[in-house]
Amino acid sequence: MKKGILFDLDGTLWDSAEGVAASWNLALAGMGMPPRATAEGVHAVMGKTMDVIARLFFPEMPDEEAQRRMAVCMKTENEYLRIHGGRLFEGLEETLGALRRNGWFLAVVSNCQEGYIEAFLERHGLGYYFDDRECFGHTGRGKGSNIRLVLERNGLERALYLGDTRGDYDAAAEAGIPFLHAAYGFGEVPEGTPRIGDIRELPARAEIFFA
Repeated sequence: MKKGILFDLDGTLWDSAEGVAASWNLALAGMGMPPRATAEGVHAVMGKTMDVIARLFFPEMPDEEAQRRMAVCMKTENEYLRIHGGRLFEGLEETLGALRRNGWFLAVVSNCQEGYIEAFLERHGLGYYFDDRECFGHTGRGKGSNIRLVLERNGLERALYLGDTRGDYDAAAEAGIPFLHAAYGFGEVPEGTPRIGDIRELPARAEIFFA
């Protein structure tokens, strides 16, 4: 049986909000605009697709202009995070190593722009641990659809999705796989949802899921 764990990124594997806010403010300065991004504001929109974030971040602009400016912000973001990285949740790499040794297929599925997952993997040297990745910026699809895509193209018979927000919970339900809440992250999910309070709990909990 080929078994897999699919991961959300922000609030599940790392916290990049401070770097994202700094990079967006750099991009705004380059467009002649004053800074407006904060880590708190970035946390509030993490997990949403890029088109939605553009409308929220530039509400005063027509959609087309908001999308254009957000594309500049996100290009700068990728470049910034490749250099500066983000804050990995404690115990992440040792957990990924344990999962690999136990034969788990690992993938990242995020609503981010293309290049963001790659910035995370390259800056922190974690590419070795992951077998696949997919995002909204690559396919134009929502997270539930992208989870199904990863399952299908890799022939995964059983898998679970680890994420921290209600959007992650809904995406796993749409894809038809179990959801495990990363309760140490940024969001909330329905009461009673299976959860972990630390990424290092994952190997043991994953085995329970498929016992």
